[in-house]
Amino acid sequence: MSMNQFNKDYPIDVKNPTKIIDLTNCEREPIHIPGSIQPHGVLFVLNIPSLQITQVSNNTQDLLGIAPERLLQQDLAAFLPAEQITELRDALQLAEVEAANPLLITPQIGHGEEQAFDGVIHRVVGHEQELLLLELEVAPDKHKLHVPNFYQIMRTSTTVLQGASSLFDLCQFSAEAVRKLTGFDRIMIYRFHEDWHGEVIAEARNEDMEPYLGLHYPASDIPSQARELYRHNWLRLIADVAYQPAAIIPTDSPLTQHPLNLSSAVLRSVSPMHIQYLKNMGVAASMSISILKDNQLWGLISCHHNQPKFVPYTIRAACEFLGQLLSLQIVAREDVDDYAYEMKIKDRQAQVLAAMRGEHGHYQQLLERPQQLLQLVGAQGAAFFFDDSYTAVGKAPDATDGRRIVAWLQSNIHADIFVTDSLSRHWPEAEQLKERASGLLAISIPSLQSSYVLWFRPEVIHEVTWGGDPHKPVQTQEGSPVLHPRTSFASWSETVNLQSQPWKAVEVDAARAIRSAIIDRVLQDLVEQRARDLQEMNKFLADSNEELDAFAYIVSHDLKEPLRGITNYVHILKEDYAEYLDAEGVGRLNTLLHLTQRLDILIDSLLHYSRVGRVNLAFAQTDLNAVLENALAMVQNRIQEKQMIIRIPRPLPTVWCDRARIGEIFTNLISNALKYNDKPDKWIEIGYQQSAADPQAPLVFYVRDNGIGIRDRYFDLIFQIFKRLHGRDKFDGGAGAGLTIVKRIVERHGGKIWLESTYGEGTTFYFTLQEG
Repeated sequence: MSMNQFNKDYPIDVKNPTKIIDLTNCEREPIHIPGSIQPHGVLFVLNIPSLQITQVSNNTQDLLGIAPERLLQQDLAAFLPAEQITELRDALQLAEVEAANPLLITPQIGHGEEQAFDGVIHRVVGHEQELLLLELEVAPDKHKLHVPNFYQIMRTSTTVLQGASSLFDLCQFSAEAVRKLTGFDRIMIYRFHEDWHGEVIAEARNEDMEPYLGLHYPASDIPSQARELYRHNWLRLIADVAYQPAAIIPTDSPLTQHPLNLSSAVLRSVSPMHIQYLKNMGVAASMSISILKDNQLWGLISCHHNQPKFVPYTIRAACEFLGQLLSLQIVAREDVDDYAYEMKIKDRQAQVLAAMRGEHGHYQQLLERPQQLLQLVGAQGAAFFFDDSYTAVGKAPDATDGRRIVAWLQSNIHADIFVTDSLSRHWPEAEQLKERASGLLAISIPSLQSSYVLWFRPEVIHEVTWGGDPHKPVQTQEGSPVLHPRTSFASWSETVNLQSQPWKAVEVDAARAIRSAIIDRVLQDLVEQRARDLQEMNKFLADSNEELDAFAYIVSHDLKEPLRGITNYVHILKEDYAEYLDAEGVGRLNTLLHLTQRLDILIDSLLHYSRVGRVNLAFAQTDLNAVLENALAMVQNRIQEKQMIIRIPRPLPTVWCDRARIGEIFTNLISNALKYNDKPDKWIEIGYQQSAADPQAPLVFYVRDNGIGIRDRYFDLIFQIFKRLHGRDKFDGGAGAGLTIVKRIVERHGGKIWLESTYGEGTTFYFTLQEG
C-alpha cells in the first residue's frame, strides 16, 4: 500500500479512504479524573493536616471489612496504630512525600486477622486545596522482593547497561532484565517518533508468542493526554484488564467541589478505550515504565501478560529504577552522537560565516562554497533567490520549478524559517518535484525584498510494518462518527513515499545562524552604503552652502550700491519736484522711498546671514554673564519702555564659544521677547539647565517669556529666512531673518535650537552649548 500522507494522528473514513476524519474523542477523554480505581487496592483521600477521611473507594468492605460510609468524615487515627500515624505526619514534612513510600500499614478494623498493606502516598494540590492520597495494596506474605538473586540482577543490570555497545543492546538487555524481575510474558521497548507514532525496537518474550519487534503503532494508540501522564509518572500497572472499577465516594471532593485528580495515583482507573484496546490484543495484565529524555517522553518499557498479574510495590520500584537508569544511558548515548554531529555542523557553519564576515565577504560568497553549503545541513541541493535571480547548486529544482517554490513560499509561508520533510503534504503540486525537493528547508531574507536560501532533500521510499491497520475504525453513534480501538493487530505493511529524511534540530539551527549572518551582512552593506551616500550628500550640501553663502554675499554686497543710488534719486525727486506733483504723485514717491528702505533692511539681513556662515569664529572661554549684561544694555531703552521684568535665576556658566556671536543670540532672542508681548505684566527669564544624569551632556540655555506664544504648526517655519507670522507693520516690523541667523550661529557652535510654546501664554527658546 502506498501512503502519501504519513500522519497517523488522523484516521481515515473506511468508506472513503481519501477523506481524513479529525476525531478527538480519545484525545478529549478525561483520563485523569476517572472517578474510580482498580479494585486490587483501596484509596483514602485525606485532609491536610487533620488526616480526616473526605473520600474513599467503595471497595473497603471487600479488603478491609468495613463499609465505606462508616469511614467518611472519620479521622484516620481511629483506624491505624499511633506509630503509623506518626510516620504519615513525618512524611508530610518532606518536600516530596513519595520519598517515604512504601509505608507499612496495618488497619485496626473488625475482629479478623491483621492484614498488612503497602501504603503509597501522594500530595495533590488543586482548586486552592491540598489533599493527601493514601493507596493501600495488599503486601506480599514476606515484605521483600520475591525474585531469586534480586540484588545480583540489579547489580548486573547496572553494569551491563553502562557497558552496552549500541542502542539496541542497551534496550534489549533492559527488556530482558525487566522480564526477569517481573515475570511478564512479553517486554517491549517502545520508542516514540517525532510524529508520536511508536516503534518496538527491542523485545523479550515467551518463545511461543508472536514477535512484535520492528512493528510500528500509530500515535492515536497512545493519545496526547496519556503521554502527558506517562511523562509525569514513571510507572503504570493494570493488574487485571477485566477488573470492575471501584468508585470513589463521593465523586466530587467535599473540599473542592470538583472531581478528584488521580494523575499521580497508582490505582487510578484506566480509560475504557485503553481497556478495550488491550482486550483486543489479548492482553490480561500490563505495566508501563516511562523512558524520559530532557523531561520529554522518549519511549516506554511496555509489559504484557496473558493472565492477570499483580506486581508488588518493591518490584515496581526496582523496575522504575531500571527505567531511570535506561533513560540516563539513552540520554548519554544520544547526546554523544548528537554532540559529534553538532560539532561537525558547527565547524562547517564557522567556515561559512567566517567567509561571509571577512573584510571582502559577502552573502553571495555562499555560491562559491557549494559543498560546504550542502554539508552544512545535510542537503543534496540548494538554491538562492536574490534580486529576482535564481541560482541552484547540487541536486536542486531548475529555475522554473525553483521560482514556483519561491512563489508558493511568498504566498503561504510567513515565518522566517520553513522546514518540512514532505513538501507535497503542504503543497500538493510539489509531488512532481519529489526526486529533488520532497524535503525543504527555507530561510527568508526580508532585508533583500523577500529573498530566500533553500535547501532540498529528495524522496526516500521505505517500508513501514504496522502492528495492525494503523487507521482506527470509525463507527457511528447517534449520528456522529466515533473512533474505536482496533480489533486486529496482524502485521500490516505500507510504502511511505513523498517524504525525505527528516531535518535535525541542529541543521535547522545552522540554517537559522546563516540567516542571521546574511541579514547582518546585508544590514552592514546597507549601513556602509548609507554612510557613503550621507558623506556624498554632506559634501554636496557643504559645497552648496559655500556657493550659496558666496552668492548671497555677492548679491547683497553688489545690490547695496545701486540701491543707494535709487534712494538718493528718490530723495532728489522729492526735494526738487514735489511742488510740481499732485498729492497722488507725492504719495507714490513716499511709497518708493519706503520700499527702498525695506529693501535696504532685507539686503542688510541677507548680508549679515551670509557673513555669519563665512566668518571664522573666535572661540574662547567666555563668561556668559558679561555677554548677557552687554546684550541687555543694548536693549535697555526698550526694556524700560515696555516695563519688562528681567529674571535671571542663577549666574550663567563659562562656555567655549565666540563671544560676539553668542551675544547676538541673546540680543535677538531678548528683542523678540520684548517685541511679541502684549500682556500688562511682562517678564523675560534667561537661564540654563544641566543634566544631573550625564555631566558630559551639553548645557541647555533658554530665553522664556509670557508673550503672545506661537502655534505649533509654525515651529519650523519661523527659522526660515524672511518668514514672518505677522504683517510688516505689526509688532514693530522686522525683516524676518533674526531667528534664521540665531539658528545658524548655534549650529556653527555644534549646538541645537528649538522652542516650546503655548499660544496666548508664552514661548521658550532653547539652545545648547558645550561647557568650557
